Amino acid sequence: MPPRPFQLTRYFTTTSLVAFCVLGAALFFLQLGEERFFAGTQAEQAAFFAKVQGDLLQEQKENARASLVAVHEAGHINLTRVFANALWASHLQPLVAQAQAVPIGPCRLPMEADVAGRTAAEAKLACIAKVRSQVHALPAFAKVDGPVRALMRTTNVFKIKVYDLRGLTVYSSEAVQVGEDKVDNAGWKAAAAGKVASELVHRNQFSAFEGVVKDRDLIQSYIPVAAAGGGIGGVFEIYSDVTPLLQQLEAASARSAAASARHRDRLLAGAAANQEEVESASTRLLLTVLALLGLTYGALLSFVRRGQRVIDQESRARAHAAEREQDWHREKMGTIGAMAANISHEVGNPLAIIAGLAREIQQWREQRHIKPEFARMIVEQTARISALTGRIGDFAQPGRDTLQLLDVNDQVRAVSDFLGFDRRFHGTPIELRLGARLPACHGVPDHLTEVLMALLQALEHACEDCRTPSARLVVETSYLASVVTIRMSGFCGYGRERCEFPANDPRVDSARQLMEGMGGHIEAAGPAVEVHLMCAMGDPAPAAEPDAVSA
Repeated sequence: MPPRPFQLTRYFTTTSLVAFCVLGAALFFLQLGEERFFAGTQAEQAAFFAKVQGDLLQEQKENARASLVAVHEAGHINLTRVFANALWASHLQPLVAQAQAVPIGPCRLPMEADVAGRTAAEAKLACIAKVRSQVHALPAFAKVDGPVRALMRTTNVFKIKVYDLRGLTVYSSEAVQVGEDKVDNAGWKAAAAGKVASELVHRNQFSAFEGVVKDRDLIQSYIPVAAAGGGIGGVFEIYSDVTPLLQQLEAASARSAAASARHRDRLLAGAAANQEEVESASTRLLLTVLALLGLTYGALLSFVRRGQRVIDQESRARAHAAEREQDWHREKMGTIGAMAANISHEVGNPLAIIAGLAREIQQWREQRHIKPEFARMIVEQTARISALTGRIGDFAQPGRDTLQLLDVNDQVRAVSDFLGFDRRFHGTPIELRLGARLPACHGVPDHLTEVLMALLQALEHACEDCRTPSARLVVETSYLASVVTIRMSGFCGYGRERCEFPANDPRVDSARQLMEGMGGHIEAAGPAVEVHLMCAMGDPAPAAEPDAVSA
């Protein structure tokens, strides 16, 4: 059984389909990863923009509040200077001086529940109330409240307090706060040290010059007041209303936040549009790549199928060639068997004659029995056997399976002599017309022998229907332009056409392959066939006279 041809299409289809599927899946997941990465980047950018906008709005809001506090703090300082110029020397400084006689130390001591059943907190409030009543009783106190209220009327100042350097509240536009101890207050401490301290506060309810107000935003400032002889004479605490301004700031912040939100929405909308465009482009790219992969796979599959057809054709051709080779081998073995029988016959006849003559000689007893012609006959028969074995030896000499220089005419004679033993060639003798002085040619003797035998056997088979005594095969050799040509043709007889050379004979294909291996070629020339060999340079050989050699 010949080997089964390689199934290229099946293996390619399976392998390439798996490879293309893996490649397509890899491209899909890579593209999906790109889309997710872009979406994540867009989301991060949007979040970063929102954070930056929020931080910017918060910073603007804090800066606006700080600016508001700074502006009103400067106003409070100017207001304090005006207030001090108008009332300090005449009203407030005498009050601060008189308040030094009011003791505040007992109220700073730790309080405990007393015998009256009051708690520590109640006892502390009672102590402060006592201090307040003592301050109210001071002669200068009654002269302060009226001018202060008159000076602050119709302004945005809601409250004024005056502290001495002990932290005692010696005056407040809210009378109930007089006598309070602010020694631990950070604002008072800063002002007592000569620094201005301000902050923005919110009060749900606040007692102002005009009465009680609700939900107000106020600027609270602690401002030191210079004494006449130098140094600090007291501390002013001023509250001014900034609710309308803060509402404007909040409205501006709200507008900025709304604008930022609109910008963020536009950014998100743009990011969503960009994401859709990226996904659309990614889908188009993926479809394009998949289409190209499909076209590539189809083109490769087409080429592979064509290659599979070529492989199948070559496999069938090899199978047919193997069958033809087997047929030819059987035919060669049959030919060799027939040749062996013929050679046995050709050798057996002389041996039988020699054996008969030898037995006859054994019976000689006297001189008169000797026959001189017996010796001649024995010599003739041994010469016949020697010539026969010499022809066989020339054909089958060793070392003929390698490339070497060879004499084409000798090869042709050896093949012709050997085929003479084949009974089939007895009816179609081989006529040799060999050119003289042919140059030596490179070739493998056994291969050239096999080529000549195959072509002559095919030509003899084409001429076997002639059945005329004059049928013959003609072999001619010639040389021209570095090429030695061996021309073989068959004749059925005089007055008849030549035998048509069977170009489709299986033996011709094998012979052609052998000749191509030696650098030559076989060419059908009408009813004849020509074998061409590349040879060494030399003079063209003149044509020889026709010389019929019959096997």
